[in-house]
Amino acid sequence: MTRNHFELFDLASSYALDAEQLEHSYKELQSLVHPDRYAQAADAERRASMQWTTRVNEAYRTLKDPVQRAKHILELHGIDVAFETNTQMPPDFLMQQLETREQLEEAIQKKDAGFLDSLRGNLGGKRKLLETQIGESIDARKDYAAAANLVRKLMFMQKIEDEIDAAYEAIE
Repeated sequence: MTRNHFELFDLASSYALDAEQLEHSYKELQSLVHPDRYAQAADAERRASMQWTTRVNEAYRTLKDPVQRAKHILELHGIDVAFETNTQMPPDFLMQQLETREQLEEAIQKKDAGFLDSLRGNLGGKRKLLETQIGESIDARKDYAAAANLVRKLMFMQKIEDEIDAAYEAIE
């Protein structure tokens, strides 16, 4: 089994991804390895089918998610992303994150779904910009160190988006 998710789906190893091609390749692979096809097969074949199905699903989820896709590319290029231990960020970015969290708390206290919508929209725009910058760093400039720093920012933003999702539930 290849460790490179792009090779598994016969895709170019780039951050810019043809989502339709990924979807098509995923469905094609799933139809080949799905356990239902091996229901009457020997135990070894059924186990192999389960392993391949798990591998295909994991690769698909990774490539579909912009953060996970970037992390995979960086790892393929020998960049130890160390996101769990390297959380050093520019002070201005951290201040923006603190302000956003304070606004989120205020929206929760006031049960203000409109303000949550506004926060989500603002973050969505920033997220798209970061994703574009990551693509340029990886695909055009091959500057994987810069991409790693941008991906860390994107991970922070993704966490806040998750908190906004939870806030909608909390105010309902």
